Amino acid sequence: MTEQATGSHHPQPRSRGGAAQQQPAIVERDVTGAQSLIRALEEVGADTVFGIPGGAILPAYDPMLDSSKVRHILVRHEQGAGHAATGYAQATGRVGVCMATSGPGATNLVTPIADAHMDSVPLVAITGQVSSKSIGTDAFQEADICGITMPITKHNWLVTDAAEIPRTIAEAFHVASTGRPGPVLVDIAKDALQARTTFVWPPHTDLPGYRPVTKPHAKQIREAAKLITQARRPVLYVGGGVLKARATAELKVFAELTGAPVTTTLMALGAFPDSHPQHIGMPGMHGSVAAVTALQKADLIVALGARFDDRVTGRLDSFAPHAKVVHADIDPAEIGKNRTADVPIVGDAREVLADLIVAVQAEHTAGHVGDHAAWWTDIDRWRRTYPLGYGHPDDGSLAPQQVIQRIGELAPEGTVFAAGVGQHQMWAAHFIGYEQPGTWLNSGGAGTMGYAVPAAMGAKVGVPDRTVWAIDGDGCFQMTNQELVTCALNNIPVKVAVINNGALGMVRQWQTLFYNERYSNTVLHSGPAVFNGGSATANGKEPCSGTRVPDFVKLAEAMGCVGLRCEDPAELDAVIEQANAINDRPVVVDFIVHQDAMVWPMVAAGTSNDEILAARGVRPDFDDVVDD
Repeated sequence: MTEQATGSHHPQPRSRGGAAQQQPAIVERDVTGAQSLIRALEEVGADTVFGIPGGAILPAYDPMLDSSKVRHILVRHEQGAGHAATGYAQATGRVGVCMATSGPGATNLVTPIADAHMDSVPLVAITGQVSSKSIGTDAFQEADICGITMPITKHNWLVTDAAEIPRTIAEAFHVASTGRPGPVLVDIAKDALQARTTFVWPPHTDLPGYRPVTKPHAKQIREAAKLITQARRPVLYVGGGVLKARATAELKVFAELTGAPVTTTLMALGAFPDSHPQHIGMPGMHGSVAAVTALQKADLIVALGARFDDRVTGRLDSFAPHAKVVHADIDPAEIGKNRTADVPIVGDAREVLADLIVAVQAEHTAGHVGDHAAWWTDIDRWRRTYPLGYGHPDDGSLAPQQVIQRIGELAPEGTVFAAGVGQHQMWAAHFIGYEQPGTWLNSGGAGTMGYAVPAAMGAKVGVPDRTVWAIDGDGCFQMTNQELVTCALNNIPVKVAVINNGALGMVRQWQTLFYNERYSNTVLHSGPAVFNGGSATANGKEPCSGTRVPDFVKLAEAMGCVGLRCEDPAELDAVIEQANAINDRPVVVDFIVHQDAMVWPMVAAGTSNDEILAARGVRPDFDDVVDD
């Protein structure tokens, strides 16, 4: 029986301690906890769930069959469900949802939950649990998933009472999507799913200790504005928090107002147009020379939604030694964690930028305008002298950078790119131009191999009218490619570029540079062997023809996809265009590339950013820069 009050069909839940509680708009009596769960998902606006059923969560799958609002996508592995939910969230800005059963089903979600935690992605993971009376008895398929995920979630809940399901789901979506976004987990005992209850919406939520600060303090904003207009060598250090806050329009206004150079982290690509003259590239271990050096030589760093992680700072005690720091972040725990902030600002990036714009305009009106002419002279010289680039292999084979660059140039406008982790990830960051937010998805903090294919799948579900390319390596691809079966069976036509160099490329690069070319367990192809006339050896020191076991073209075809291969640079554009033209099925393109290509620039792990190499053996000379 359903009773419906007048007013909005989707009222927002409110927490106790704030405004007066709304009266229930929906009351449905004598439903199961499982039915209550699905109704709650409908009411919070979830339209897609990625998951796999199993014993403990099975009661929830029965009412899901009757839902006209929630689409379930049956994945092939729970890790795929988690990464797909993450890709969906990153592409759409909405909360991603994944579901699994107890025990191994739940533990298979740990990697994508940790990944979402590191990259601040709003994710709700729903797991079944053994019956409440069996919890703690080592029952079949029991695992303490709340305990396991406590360090990698914003919050998690164990639900043993069916009446608590609506409230818990409302709280979970609220916590995941507000403040600093992140993953949460709701573990529901099987008997709670089976019990009879009354579904009431909106529920009375209770989050007494959760009060994210979004509005920045006016005094801190004024202090920051003064430093910005006084600085001679400022840099805007933009992190993924700007994208999460949907503050890209404000960022562009602020950047142009200040005239400062802008560097966007790996998680922030697309937050500021790559083509903008003030954009100086990505910072960090494999950042552009201009971006890395500008941070080192800056007298002021304005960090927006960034966290001074080790991949950006290099050796922390040598990072940006002359710079004062304005650090704005919605998470107060990040401010001062790695680098002391001269002006700490707690708040939502959009609110912070809006207030900074007003404050800087006031400084300009008062006649305080920064002079950055000499600073831009230095930066432009670094950009001219040490641009991003690559060489073509002497044997006429494909350069991986060329492959990725042409995919980006030939892709339709607004294409979403999801990358795996390794060399191909860095090349995709460097050689594809990102002009819009939400067009670059990757695993930044955790560095999760196998991320690309399921994330691309989730992104395509979330933005079905846009082209989605997964840029993957032959190592990453072999971890989660089974989700292409999911794509084929559910009409999710993603495109996958396998950058096939026959090795775990980034690890092999480190072995080349730091381990005397001793290639221990990084070669993926069989050897010695001959494939199509090309020799391949297991020691990795002779030219190979990429990974051929498995044959990625045949594998793609076996999974219901179109399989293509490209080995000749002369055929590159035609193959990419052929892939772009296929929109009724997933496409996998096996690009056989030279195995010795490396990612440059590079700052070796544990060293100072001052020791950046523009290419192998090429260390930039900055002796002409005066540090005052």
